[in-house]
Amino acid sequence: MKRTIPRSLVSKALSQSAETNGTDDGSKEDVVPASTAAAFKGAGSAWKAGALAQSQAAVEQGRAQLVDDILNGRHELQVAPEQVEDPIGSDRRDDWMAQDAFQTLLKSIEINGQDTPILVWPEDPNWKPDPLNPTDVSGARFIMLTGRRRHAAAKSLGLKLRAILAPPDKRDAENTQFEMLFLRFRENEERENLSAFERLLAIGEMYETLRASGEKTTAVAFASRIGVHESIVSRARAVFAAREQILNAFKNAYEMSFQDLQKAMASLEGKPRKQVKKSAQKLTAKRKVGGRNLSLTSENGTLSIKAASVPLSQDKLEELSDLIADFLAKNKEGSPAG
Repeated sequence: MKRTIPRSLVSKALSQSAETNGTDDGSKEDVVPASTAAAFKGAGSAWKAGALAQSQAAVEQGRAQLVDDILNGRHELQVAPEQVEDPIGSDRRDDWMAQDAFQTLLKSIEINGQDTPILVWPEDPNWKPDPLNPTDVSGARFIMLTGRRRHAAAKSLGLKLRAILAPPDKRDAENTQFEMLFLRFRENEERENLSAFERLLAIGEMYETLRASGEKTTAVAFASRIGVHESIVSRARAVFAAREQILNAFKNAYEMSFQDLQKAMASLEGKPRKQVKKSAQKLTAKRKVGGRNLSLTSENGTLSIKAASVPLSQDKLEELSDLIADFLAKNKEGSPAG
């Protein structure tokens, strides 16, 4: 609000000035007395100082609010793809970057930009934005929760990423690994067209992660927690446990419907798993020690030593055993020969 001096005060000041100077002839001078001007100037300076202080306080309050908005996921950030780590990986098929869906997204981002921010949280749980410049996060590192395809597209195109932070309660959760998997699953459920195989894999991985952390849960409680029907959980666990077998047996696993996947699982469960027989590999080494023959044989992981006419005391036998044990320790079990 602009501050002005009332006309009555100016008129009074002018009248007093005229009387003091003896100019009572009605002539007017557009000059305010020095004492009056100083008073008005002092008041104006004080007002300006107050206004400046208020402005500064408003700026600081705005910055503090911006910091709070960033930490609570209400303000979007611009981050370089190189600032974002991906510790949990994708729940998509291994060749997802070669699929038409990703290529379409890549072209769309190149032409129209990134429509939806990715979801991240700070690598350092105690990280906070710079209070003087909250939106400058160039020195920070982040962990990606959702948006791997958008991240890959931005990295390929050399663009910065639009990102927001996940809610603090998720970052501070006791089982952060499960929360990360759940956030990934929830976004894919809402935004992406997951195949039956991908969906069951994601659910099975979440369940096993939760159980591995020591948290006791039932299929019913878990299903309610992530918002799926309880009948899905047992199927998801079975698919997750047999994922390698499914991928080896069915090259179109990612294209299968739930019904097809059930039939595939039934066919795998109905067939006894073939045991791969390793061809027996017998290796022999012979040495001549004086007039005696020494023969060492390795077959299917078993070492045999034969030597005729070698009278050994218990101490000498122990010494030989120590030599062999030392050799085996230096040459790790299972290491291929040569």
